[in-house]
Amino acid sequence: MSAAEVKSCTAFSGHRLIASGAPREVVAVVKAAVEAGEGVLVFDDADAKPVEFDLRGSLEEALARLEPAEEPKRGPGRPKLGVTAREVTLLPRHWDWLAGQPGGASVALRKLVEGALREAEGPDRVRKGREAAYRFMTAVAGDLPGYEEATRMLFAGDAAGFEAAVARWPEGVRQHVGRFASH
Repeated sequence: MSAAEVKSCTAFSGHRLIASGAPREVVAVVKAAVEAGEGVLVFDDADAKPVEFDLRGSLEEALARLEPAEEPKRGPGRPKLGVTAREVTLLPRHWDWLAGQPGGASVALRKLVEGALREAEGPDRVRKGREAAYRFMTAVAGDLPGYEEATRMLFAGDAAGFEAAVARWPEGVRQHVGRFASH
């Protein structure tokens, strides 16, 4: 993931948390650590996906590359709403039902999707949190004691067991994985 797309990230050198915050705040610490020969991993604080900084050149050049790319011009449609046209395949009876809805098929589909999103919000948040915790654990904590047990407890939804399994981990790693696991 490009650092320009990230709002907040956290950097680790081995099991040591070295920086956390906006990419503009983290890049200087990461660049210094890399130039000192340390291995550094940076994670998006939203989903624990890896973040890559382009550290070539000076710090000022690396900071300049963090600026988001200019948005391309959009074609016809409703660009302010972010509407994207895509193909939907339904059975004829589904199209018939949609055609009879107030506002037409698009309005009815948007309402159905919004309702499903609201209904799945809790379970989706838990699932995404577990996936992010596992992603981070695999990258940083795979060699720590209790890793396998922590993984089992994470996916079993056993918060107390998970906390016990990670209790001996370095503080920064324990706190960071706990942020995701508690969702």
